[in-house]
Amino acid sequence: MEDDSTVIYRHFNAPSRAFTQFSHELIRHPRLSSDAVRLLTWQLSLPQGARESLSTSAQRARIGGHAFTRAKRQLKEEGFVHERRVQVARGRWVTQQLVSNTPLTADQAVKLLCRTPDPVTPQVTPSTPAPAVGQPTTPPTDRHPDKDLGEETSNLPDETADAVDEPSSLEDARALVGVLHLLSPALRHIPPGMRDELAHLAARWLDAGHTSTDVHEHILRGLPGAGTPVHRPGGLVRYLLRDVPPLALPPRPAPQLSARLEGARECAGHHTQPMLFRPLADEALCPACVTPGREPVHAPS
Repeated sequence: MEDDSTVIYRHFNAPSRAFTQFSHELIRHPRLSSDAVRLLTWQLSLPQGARESLSTSAQRARIGGHAFTRAKRQLKEEGFVHERRVQVARGRWVTQQLVSNTPLTADQAVKLLCRTPDPVTPQVTPSTPAPAVGQPTTPPTDRHPDKDLGEETSNLPDETADAVDEPSSLEDARALVGVLHLLSPALRHIPPGMRDELAHLAARWLDAGHTSTDVHEHILRGLPGAGTPVHRPGGLVRYLLRDVPPLALPPRPAPQLSARLEGARECAGHHTQPMLFRPLADEALCPACVTPGREPVHAPS
């Protein structure tokens, strides 16, 4: 072991190209293992627009399976990595990963992910077929076809015929549901097949004027206490989002008197109708009720 008398000297050669700057807080993070720091710095060193996943980076960095799982969990707990599942064209589900050099909250990560274009299925350009050899011939009409007509029928239903306009808040609701697993460990195992249903329920809250933070706080309030397992988190969230409460109305301001009646007070004496007067001090009776040589008229008790 090295003792306190060991002296260390350091020498740096500044690279001229292909380098990345990292903060000391990131490299010396007290709750990140060496594998987590290596995985994070590896990802941040990739060029902008690279689609290399965390698992691929771990393989290239020679980080084993168990070490990768532990490193990824630490990065997610500290806010350096965020994930969400989204549904794209033709019903496909993809996982979006966000890696940042500073910790982000769940709401901040959702806003950044919503700005990125949705992943789509790569378009395949059909190639031009080679021309047929020989002269064109007329197909025979005196016998049955070789193939079943049902195999190549063109009378398919139009995919856009039954399309329903989705509410504008549905995309925000999908992002809201996509980060529920970051709010609490009890919500980590929501079935992917339920997320679309939960997104439609959350969209009703957003349409009613509630914010994503309001929905998240309502779900957290409905979770059981620490240590109580949640066997069906998807069903619990569905139950919590079933009823949409009305927005709390702001308090109504107290009615104000007009400028002409500012400072007036109602007389406490006997009058057929309410009598307003301007007191000179703190008196409760108007001048008509207080006359010289006469006892003041007091209000009935």
